[in-house]
Amino acid sequence: MTDSANTEELTFRRYEEGETASDIDLEEKIFQADASYKCPTYIHKTPPCQGSCPSGHEIRGWLGIARGMDKPPVEGMAWQEYAFQRMAEANPFPATMGRVCPAPCEDGCNRNEVDEFVGINAVEQYVGDWANENNVKLPGAAPDTGKSVAVIGSGPAGLSAAFFLRRKGHGVTIFEAQEKLGGMMRYGIPGYRTPRDMLDIEIGRIIDLGVTVRTETRVGKDVTLEQLEQDFDAIFWGIGAQTGRPLPIPGFDADNCITGVEFLDAFNQGWVFSTAKKIVIVGGGDTSVDVASVARRLGHIAHKADKGRSDSTVLGHTAHDVAGTATREGVKAVLTSLFPVEEMTAAEHEREDALREGVEIRGGVLPLEVLKDSEGRVAALKMCECEMDGAKPVPKEGTEFEIECDMIVSAIGQMGDLTGIEGLDNGNGFIATDPLYKVKEQDKHFAGGDIIRPHLLTTAIGHGRVAAENIDHFLAGEPIDRRPKVDVHHFNLLNELHQRGLDPDEYDHQQTRGTSEEGFAIHNYEDRSATQIIPHDELFKGHFEYEPLEKREQVEIVGDDVLGNFEERIQGFTEEQAIKEGNRCMSCGMCFECNNCVVYCPQDAVFRVKKSERSVGRYVDTDYAKCIGCHICMDVCPSGYIKMGLGE
Repeated sequence: MTDSANTEELTFRRYEEGETASDIDLEEKIFQADASYKCPTYIHKTPPCQGSCPSGHEIRGWLGIARGMDKPPVEGMAWQEYAFQRMAEANPFPATMGRVCPAPCEDGCNRNEVDEFVGINAVEQYVGDWANENNVKLPGAAPDTGKSVAVIGSGPAGLSAAFFLRRKGHGVTIFEAQEKLGGMMRYGIPGYRTPRDMLDIEIGRIIDLGVTVRTETRVGKDVTLEQLEQDFDAIFWGIGAQTGRPLPIPGFDADNCITGVEFLDAFNQGWVFSTAKKIVIVGGGDTSVDVASVARRLGHIAHKADKGRSDSTVLGHTAHDVAGTATREGVKAVLTSLFPVEEMTAAEHEREDALREGVEIRGGVLPLEVLKDSEGRVAALKMCECEMDGAKPVPKEGTEFEIECDMIVSAIGQMGDLTGIEGLDNGNGFIATDPLYKVKEQDKHFAGGDIIRPHLLTTAIGHGRVAAENIDHFLAGEPIDRRPKVDVHHFNLLNELHQRGLDPDEYDHQQTRGTSEEGFAIHNYEDRSATQIIPHDELFKGHFEYEPLEKREQVEIVGDDVLGNFEERIQGFTEEQAIKEGNRCMSCGMCFECNNCVVYCPQDAVFRVKKSERSVGRYVDTDYAKCIGCHICMDVCPSGYIKMGLGE
């Protein structure tokens, strides 16, 4: 607001009347003969692989370890152990996630602009398997805080939360309704995808940190909500979405109509040894593919010893049915999806495996009605072709058809089982939280994983990590009100310097000039990783030559050869392959010591830091007395780590 009493006309004008910035030769202002006000600054940004990872893995960091850029800080430590410890900073399940995660990180990889993405999942699996084989442990817990947290559910969200809370020094007790820990990793995914011995090792590491476990204990039945609130300082709900959604069509109450969750749970509990002769699975996601693949492996027992039992009709024949001679036949499995096959949400390689193994997949079809026989059992599924209007299917008139079957499995979604804890239900079978994973309108309650939003196992792990950090602040009486824009586990230069014994000098917090000569300052470095993800067009991609992707070998089973085959399909990397993929990483947003800036600087202004003072992110420095601001170092930086900033 101007002071009406002050009539003095302002004399300073940046531009004359009618003049714009484009009329001014700004380049002339910046570049003055052989000097410039612009100089190279080293800017750390988050790579897109990491920004795409729901668990927040510092992927670039452990790929840098694989390539040998970041050496283990402890003499005699294997690089695989160092990489594992880096992985566990965000995700303590590398062997599991390296197998089953659909790898959104690879979709986001900037290397896609050069040739193919880096095989991130395969390196993760290799390191996880190496750690399992070599009995590598997780970092120990911090000193006891005197606070205790109840973790309800031992799936990926609950175990992740338990791990990160225990590392902070809090007491953790896990309550699990099932006999064993693991949640959907154990009871929702078949063992040929998540081998149980591998799972037991990764879970065991977390429990070994001093986590108390109470299995076969259902909260709301065996333990009341009031007891939890009385006995614990905070509660984390990671109970998953254990209830499948039935098909909303007439006739789904028929015998042999079940949900995908029920089918896979029964199989993984060891209750199912056979299935129906003709099965239709309605879905399109990974769960539906798992159901179809398991059904093809189980097959159908055509001849069995009749035990006179009547409790084995829903899922076919169970353990007590195969005591006698049995002939196992192939099963016809048809998987249907509202969306066209190429738009199904299931991972592409999982679809391809299912097709190769004899599963028939039909996309763009809508279930209309379950047709029953005279005894009230499934006879067929009536369907029609459809088109999708967003998420809404629009049936095509005159395209009705029937698929003959004797079992229908609905794999169209899941919701939580909140029996006994109905006060947490948001009205839709889930728990509502704020962005910090605190349960709305509930003091000291937090939640994560499928119970707030069904998604990937990796997503649930990320929820557990972030929620644990927020719980830690809550327990300290210092709750936070917002998270970083890019909320992942970031590289921290101060931590890197610390583990190398290169900590900056103490700063007396007195105003001073000439900090370039002082040891307390981190010179010429800016960390934007919490707010910015580096795109491919900030990289000098011409530096990278074509290098083919190293692919994991896979046991490919065709047709009825799948019958009875429950062996793992994916074959892990060798060390040589893992290192090779590490070398393919473009290290987006972080120096990987290529020397381009040193070689191409015409003034010899850019130089290597002394070897004794070198660390990741501190490989090169600039002598500003020599720098003329020519931009060449920025132009030839393959990783986009160098930007031109203002300075003298």
